[in-house]
Amino acid sequence: MPDSPAAERTLDESGVRALVRAVAPEWADLPLTRVAEGWDNVTWRLGDDVAVRVPRRALAVPLIEHEQHALPLLSPALSAVGVRTPVPLVAGAPTAEFPWSWSLVPWLPGRQALGLPRGDNTAWAVDLAAALRSLHVPAPHDAPHNPMRGVPLSHRDDSVRSRLADLPSSLAGPLERIWRSGLAAAPATESVWLHGDLHPGNILVDGGRLSALIDFGDVTAGDPAYDLAAGWLAFDTDGRRRFRRAAGDRYDEQTWVRARAWAAALAVILAHASDDRDDLRALGFETAEELIRGE
Repeated sequence: MPDSPAAERTLDESGVRALVRAVAPEWADLPLTRVAEGWDNVTWRLGDDVAVRVPRRALAVPLIEHEQHALPLLSPALSAVGVRTPVPLVAGAPTAEFPWSWSLVPWLPGRQALGLPRGDNTAWAVDLAAALRSLHVPAPHDAPHNPMRGVPLSHRDDSVRSRLADLPSSLAGPLERIWRSGLAAAPATESVWLHGDLHPGNILVDGGRLSALIDFGDVTAGDPAYDLAAGWLAFDTDGRRRFRRAAGDRYDEQTWVRARAWAAALAVILAHASDDRDDLRALGFETAEELIRGE
């Protein structure tokens, strides 16, 4: 399995300060600390209340721009149910020194749900259901397109099956059955706004409540079942029961069948994550076991 892709562009502290100084000079001398580096972006914390989100490779630039376009549209509905999002404070434009879009966003309180015991997550299962009911509204024609997320499951069949072949048979067999059930389900009849990457690493919790959803780079339009797969990534049986009950009649039974299949696909993909992201690999195997227990 490969490590995370190498950065194509890097900025040191002085380079990040130069970006900030060009758009918000009043913030340019605040304390600045690099706090996270993923496959696509590097995040720096600026003072107490701001973060600088900078792409590290060209493929990530459209993702930053998708966030800049979509989050101002989506945040009011999510804020209405008490869930914050990193709506850009400044949509940074390319400069002579750094040729890509970047963002200044609020630093949101809370901790990632990734790594928390699933039983603890039950406390905010109702919150997540309310957030998704608010998010999953019809998307406009110019919503960002993502060819891998929220699409018909058949579009990802070859990719999922190729990864299943590399898993132990004790996992691959049950996950393939779940995947097949999703392929056989009725297709989606709506195209709604999706977070597009809704796993516990992109969920912040604070005081036992869902406080924020972050990393909307894969925001897109499509089948709501894709986001609902979070029910298996984040919760145990009790939490998932509360999550689904709180969702009410917003989603029909066939949508939940497709959601379970997407959860199986995501478990497979996460189990093949890079060697330097053991936390995501562990999430993949934990999710696979959660799905199999409920099969």
